[in-house]
Amino acid sequence: MKNKPVNTFRISRFISEEAYGGIILIFATIAALIWANSSYYESYHQLWHELKVGFVWGEINMVGSLHHWINDGLMALFFFTIGLEIKREIMGGELSSIKKASMPIAAAIGGMLIPAAFYALVLANYPEYLDGWGIPMATDIAFALGLLALLGKRVNINLKIFLTALAIADDLGAVMVIAIFYTDTINYSELLSAAFFIGVLLIANFAGVRRTSFYAIVGFIGVWMAFVFSGVHATIAGVLIALTIPARTKISENEYVKRLSKCLDKFDKVPASDNSLLTKDQAHVISDIGELNDKAQTPLQKLEHALHPITAFFILPVFALSNAGVHIEGRVIEMLLHPISLGIIAGLVLGKFLGISLLSHLTVWLKIASLPEGISWKQIYGVSFLAGIGFTMSMFISDLAFVDEEFKQIAKVGIMAASLVSATVGMIWLSVGTKKSAI
Repeated sequence: MKNKPVNTFRISRFISEEAYGGIILIFATIAALIWANSSYYESYHQLWHELKVGFVWGEINMVGSLHHWINDGLMALFFFTIGLEIKREIMGGELSSIKKASMPIAAAIGGMLIPAAFYALVLANYPEYLDGWGIPMATDIAFALGLLALLGKRVNINLKIFLTALAIADDLGAVMVIAIFYTDTINYSELLSAAFFIGVLLIANFAGVRRTSFYAIVGFIGVWMAFVFSGVHATIAGVLIALTIPARTKISENEYVKRLSKCLDKFDKVPASDNSLLTKDQAHVISDIGELNDKAQTPLQKLEHALHPITAFFILPVFALSNAGVHIEGRVIEMLLHPISLGIIAGLVLGKFLGISLLSHLTVWLKIASLPEGISWKQIYGVSFLAGIGFTMSMFISDLAFVDEEFKQIAKVGIMAASLVSATVGMIWLSVGTKKSAI
C-alpha cells in the first residue's frame, strides 16, 4: 500500500503524456493529408522520399531518404521506449501478476487474432493481398488515450489503465509479428553480431553497470547497426536493447530515506550565506543529494521518464507527418472499396471490438480475472471500439507488408477510415456509457 500513490501518479503522468501526444498526432495527420493533397504535393514527396541523408564509410553505406530514417531510426527509438514500458509493466505494473495481467493480455490476444482472421476472411479470394493480415492487429495507444482524455473526469482512471495495459501487451504482440512474419532475407552473421552485443549489455547489467551512455553506445553501434544490415527490421533492436536496461536501484528505499535525512540535517545546520548564492558546504550537500537520488532510481525508469515525452510529442507526430500523406487524387471511394481497405476496416472496426470484448468476458467468466473497480461492461465495449484506432503501428506494418506503393496507399486509406469509424463509435458509446459516472 505504501507505493500505491506513487504508482498512481506515474500511471497518471504516463496517460496524460500519451493523451496530449495523441492530440498532437491528430493535428500532424491532418497536416500531412492537407499537404499531400494540395498543390505542394511535390514538395511533400521530395522532402520525405527523395531527399537523401546519411554517410558512407568504406563498405558501410548509411544513406537513405528521410522517410527511411524516420521509419528505421526514430521509430527504433520509439520501439525502445515501448520495450522499457513492457519491461516496467512486467516487473511492477499492470502486467506484473497473473491476476493483473490476465484480462488485458487476453483482450490484447483477442484484439490481434480476430482482426487478422477478419482480414484473411475478406481477402480469401485475393491471395496477392494476404500479406497485409498483420495491419489490423495494432492499436495506437496515443490516439486512443488522446480521445479518451476528451471525456475528462467522467472516465475512471482504471479504464485508462486497462486500455494502457491492453495496448502495451498489443505492442509486444506487434513486435513479435514484425520480427517473425515481416522479415524477408536474413543475414545470420549480422544477427550473431547483434546477439554478441546484446550479451555484452546483459553482462553489464548483471555486473552492475548503470551508466545509460554505455548502453546507448553499445546498443547503437553494436546492436542497432547490426540489425540494419541483418534483414530483420531495425526497430526490433530497440525493444531488445530496452530489455537489457537495469531495473534495479543501487540502494534500498530504507537506505535512501536514512541518507536523505542525514543530508537534510546537515544542510539545515550549515550557516547560510548573506546573499542568494549557496555556500560551498551547501552546494556539496545538494550535490550529495543529487547522487543519492540517482542511486535511488532505476536506469530503466529514468530513461523511460526522459524518452516518453520525446516519443509522444516529437517522434510519433513526425512519423505521422511523413507517413500519413496519402495522395488520393479523387479515388477515395475506389480506394475504400478495394479488398485491402475493406479487410483492414473489417479487422480494425469489427475484429478489434469482438476480439477484446469476447476475450475479456471469457477471462471474467472463467474467474481468472475480474472487472476493474468502477468499470462496467459498457465501458469495456467502448474501449474495445477505441482500440480499433490502428494508425501508427498499422501504417508502420503496412509499409513492411506491401512492396507496391499503390497497395501501401490503399492500406493507409483503409487504416484512416477504420480509425475514424472506430474513434467515432467508441467516443459516442463512451459518452453515453459514462454520463452518470462520477470520478
